[in-house]
Amino acid sequence: MKLPENLNQKLENYKQCNSFQKLPVFNNPVDFASDDYIGFSKSEIIFKHVHAYLVENEIFQNGATGSRLISGNHSLYQIAENFIADFHEVEAALIVNSDYDASVGFFEALAQENDVILYDELCHALIKDGIEMSKAKSFQFIHNDAEDLEQFILKFPNTNIYIVTESVFSLDGDSPNLEELIKLSEKYNCYLIVEESSALGVFGEKGEGLIQYLQLHNSVFARIISFGKGLGCYGSVILGSEELKEYLVNFSENLIQSTALSPHSVATIFTAYQQLKIENEAIKELRQNIVFFNQQKNLLGLKPMFVHSKSAIHSAIMPGCDTIKELAEELQNKGFDVQSIFSPLVPEGQERLRLCLHSYNSQEEISRILEFIRNFIFYYTDKTDLNRFLQIIV
Repeated sequence: MKLPENLNQKLENYKQCNSFQKLPVFNNPVDFASDDYIGFSKSEIIFKHVHAYLVENEIFQNGATGSRLISGNHSLYQIAENFIADFHEVEAALIVNSDYDASVGFFEALAQENDVILYDELCHALIKDGIEMSKAKSFQFIHNDAEDLEQFILKFPNTNIYIVTESVFSLDGDSPNLEELIKLSEKYNCYLIVEESSALGVFGEKGEGLIQYLQLHNSVFARIISFGKGLGCYGSVILGSEELKEYLVNFSENLIQSTALSPHSVATIFTAYQQLKIENEAIKELRQNIVFFNQQKNLLGLKPMFVHSKSAIHSAIMPGCDTIKELAEELQNKGFDVQSIFSPLVPEGQERLRLCLHSYNSQEEISRILEFIRNFIFYYTDKTDLNRFLQIIV
């Protein structure tokens, strides 16, 4: 049976503007696309420790599964959540099934009809989905613009206001001025919520995230972290007060209605966090690669086309679907796994190539991919007017 005509037309529009995507086929390319920043998804140590922990403690999936409020709240949940709360220096941690469940379950339960949510325009789509499903009014403020945010706050006196941002934006790897956002939230008695998925495993001595690295965690109402990036496993966690956890347990429909994660999944989360606490070498290697990438980018004259980032995520902006798709295909043909971002996911003319750095990338691989990008730009501009091309991008 064919697609409905309106859906088929939507698909055709994507094909015509080169935004059409296919599921990738992996042939062991050099990884500059995944969010597995410190290689935990392929860690043999974590894999072995999970199995050993379950056997040693005789933890198996016994009886019927169910939501955590029925039969799914096995003993490992409390062990893992206590460890995570201690790791992140917070009162309570609530493990949920996925990043989607975390965003939707959190905002749908928390924000009420007379509340207001103010969120950065470049927040992840899952955050926006959660906000849209809440009962609150919501407005987006200009990316990383505290003045624009304050103007919105002033429009809603005597109102519960939730400010939502990311410590590291998943699209470009840049960060807001978190100190400034905290000052605003304290000045106007707002509740600051920070998504930290792209900071876990990257910032802090133990990879605990940017909020803790800056010692701002006591001034944040809640943190939301997906484990599918730096931790390399499935699930998410909401960090906050004990009262927040109790509220979500009672009012988050996603938590109440969803089958809980299996003991194996929770054991993987727990083991990965234990490994993160002692895994200094991979985090150091990632940081060295981030510094090296920025140095090489500057030496090759590519700095103007990249969004400023000190994280593992780096985006090169190049206008036009055709241009960015051609560059991505060239890099893929040369053995690099990269991700291209097209409009309408980003504004037209702001198409970009998104690169993720990892602890396991070599400096040679980093140098090669940057040199290929530079060579492509020279070719694209007839090898003569690189500076003018870069000025157009800026």
